[in-house]
Amino acid sequence: MSNPTHESDPTNRDRTDWNVDYDIDPIRLRDPAAEALAVLEPGDPIVITYADVVKAAGHSCPTAAGAYRIAKAGLEALYPGDELPVRGDVDVLAGGPRDDPAYGVTARLLSYVTGAAGEDGFAGLAGGHGGRKNLLHYGAIGTDGIVFEFTRTDTDETVRVTYHVADVPSGGPAVDTLPKLIDGTATDDEREAFAADWHGRVDAVLEGDRYVTVDSQSGD
Repeated sequence: MSNPTHESDPTNRDRTDWNVDYDIDPIRLRDPAAEALAVLEPGDPIVITYADVVKAAGHSCPTAAGAYRIAKAGLEALYPGDELPVRGDVDVLAGGPRDDPAYGVTARLLSYVTGAAGEDGFAGLAGGHGGRKNLLHYGAIGTDGIVFEFTRTDTDETVRVTYHVADVPSGGPAVDTLPKLIDGTATDDEREAFAADWHGRVDAVLEGDRYVTVDSQSGD
């Protein structure tokens, strides 16, 4: 949600000076390569927040929020309870082409979270330990919305996650001021109105139950 009391500190270059705070639980995963290389103690999680995904995307928007929700929902379904998802053990199938604006960006962010990558991905340590290469694919799932399938390579269990983009709220009239924000002619009031509408959409996606659904594909 927007933070109206925020004041930028132009002298601070050691942290990101966010204008927005988002209230959503982080994603926790194990990374076997990081553990083997003594970056983490065995069993300790890598913690990824929505702010981390915003950094990876370069901005916060309904697509970035949807990618975070897709990743979180899919991993929680595959690894219920206290079991941590494992990077290198999750195969990701995108239900649309790589050059589709929604699928391409979303898949890149899912790769950032899960580690799943294409043929250019990390091949792993000796013997392939912790590898993520050839775990991200593009295909045609053929359902409405933005759809991804997550498969555990150790159990072959698969879940399908759908992001219902048609349900995402519209940007509202303030979004019409975006060209003025881009060229720097927006007033303070216009910028504030835009921020409320834009980040309100992101909050809705991050907090709402109806935007993301998960279905088991076991036995398909």
